[in-house]
Amino acid sequence: MAFENDLTAAFCQAFRMHPAGVVVISAMTEDGPQALTVSSLISISAKPPVVAFSLSGHSARSAAILTAETAVLHFLKPADQQLAQVCATPGANRFDGAHPWEILETGEPRFTAVATWFRARLDRRMPLEAATLVVATLQNGTVPPSDLSAGEAVLVYVDRGWHEVASDHVQVLKEPTR
Repeated sequence: MAFENDLTAAFCQAFRMHPAGVVVISAMTEDGPQALTVSSLISISAKPPVVAFSLSGHSARSAAILTAETAVLHFLKPADQQLAQVCATPGANRFDGAHPWEILETGEPRFTAVATWFRARLDRRMPLEAATLVVATLQNGTVPPSDLSAGEAVLVYVDRGWHEVASDHVQVLKEPTR
């Protein structure tokens, strides 16, 4: 498919086929706990540990999270796919008890079933065309031992669907919506 005259269509097609890890970001806001799913997380630096992600300018949850000073980044695995779906669904109640959560001593909501998570300070917010790029410094968190060589899988989003990817296989968890 050629996109010579439509750069936007080419961009969308390329990124539909670009797999991305899945993270749920949660924060305590003036309106209470908020959470959303992102696939835009990137690493900036390991020392100090700095990440960046984009939040849509069309989302009320994004707007609420942008007001927070800190947030929790939950790195999802295939077992967490339902949490990813709930946090990606407009209007869904993320904190109704279906997905266990707690309030950290520092005040942020954290989904307790997600094994890998980091508390982050939201350092910079750069408004762009239809989104805001957020730069955050990791403060603390938990990463359990893992062994991808033994087939342990991660959750990725590609072609509008959730996929399980491991060193020895790829599996579609939910068919893309067209």
